[in-house]
Amino acid sequence: MLRLMLFVVCLLPAQISALEITSTASRTLVVELYTSEGCSSCPPADKWLSSLKSDSRLFKTLLPLAFHVDYWDQLGWPDPYAKAAYSERQRELVRQGLLSQVYTPGLVVNSREWRGWFNGQSLPKQPLSEPGILRAELNNNQLSIFFDSDETLTAHIAFLGMGLSSEVEAGENRGRSLVHDFVVLDKRAFDGQGEWQLVLDERPEAEQQEMALAVWLTKPGSLSVIQAAGGYLE
Repeated sequence: MLRLMLFVVCLLPAQISALEITSTASRTLVVELYTSEGCSSCPPADKWLSSLKSDSRLFKTLLPLAFHVDYWDQLGWPDPYAKAAYSERQRELVRQGLLSQVYTPGLVVNSREWRGWFNGQSLPKQPLSEPGILRAELNNNQLSIFFDSDETLTAHIAFLGMGLSSEVEAGENRGRSLVHDFVVLDKRAFDGQGEWQLVLDERPEAEQQEMALAVWLTKPGSLSVIQAAGGYLE
């Protein structure tokens, strides 16, 4: 099997700890929430996503991700966790036919739009497909990712902030205290074949209570998740 070794330096502010994460052979259930502190409809969705912290499937067969978008910042409150790249990611979901339109709160589950949350439905079951085991090991600042494939794939690495809080002073949520979990604070992507060796010097800081690391794979240029894994950093 051809192995492409990729070395990258990621400069972020704070120290990284050790971690080993492994998916099952079955495809991990990935839940993407597109949200904003400037959207009055979003806090209930944020609270629901936070409830997944107590789900027994968390980081075993379930990976939640919260992407804060910036297109509501114009309403008077700039979301401190929002990035233009995450707004663009949501627009790209629309372009790829995975989402009907750009809106918040917006949920994408199994790389498809999911409106079940609005009706109080339970999350869909774990997908039946078995793409294989995704494994990642973080030792000091060295991240190694392994997946049995000769195909060129894109590895996405994200630091997730847990227990983040904000006192909103303007906009639609003025006067509210908001709490967030699974917030994508930093995301990088690298192409490779079967094995990635990455140097992560530091991690982002946003006064989070805990930090988690998420890794998922797609085909280059696609947002459809092939396999994913995650876990708490020590």
